[in-house]
Amino acid sequence: MKISRVIDLSVPLTSETQVYPGDPVVSFAPHSSIAVDGFNLLAVTMGSQSGTHVDAPFHFDESAPRIDEVPLERFIGLGVVVDARDAGERGRISVAHITPVLDRLERGVIVLLHTGWSAHYGTPRYFDHPFLDRQACELLLDHGVRTIGIDAINLDETPDDDHPGEGFPSHHLIAEVGGVIVENMTNLAAISTEHPVISVLPLAFVGADGAPVRAVAIESE
Repeated sequence: MKISRVIDLSVPLTSETQVYPGDPVVSFAPHSSIAVDGFNLLAVTMGSQSGTHVDAPFHFDESAPRIDEVPLERFIGLGVVVDARDAGERGRISVAHITPVLDRLERGVIVLLHTGWSAHYGTPRYFDHPFLDRQACELLLDHGVRTIGIDAINLDETPDDDHPGEGFPSHHLIAEVGGVIVENMTNLAAISTEHPVISVLPLAFVGADGAPVRAVAIESE
């Protein structure tokens, strides 16, 4: 395989990184400098699910695998992009969105839900994103899919004071089968091939509910 292009699907991690309401904010502070110590070193503070990240099953199930216990095969595979850009604000990504790619779904593929909502990253509207509904999630799992990503802050509806949401049903369903979720992806529109290789390898945080990733799509000639 000759690699023709590597596409970055990750949001940058900075002090401006948008986080889920109530989560720890990201902070970078100089710890050492070349002028004083002869080398540069940053002190980094952040939550386990900062920026583009993977949720382990443990995130919603105390008895399920933590991020360092999940098989690495969950994080690399052929990608299948689902076009859900018409779902709209707080709209459901439904079975109708999944149906056009059903013949490509099998164990080992990584499904990427392309909502276009990453265009609102850094604004309050980012929290009013589309989300995967229960029936569509069950359909993906029934076809063997165990890794699902989205270009939004949450695979489920993000609750607010006026719309409390439905209790994270897709998170629970995916955790029950040992699957993983990738959130805060971006740049999915740049993927131009039907069968890209997707890598969402997380940092090996021991015992954690999730970890940041440098998500990429790899296209080959």
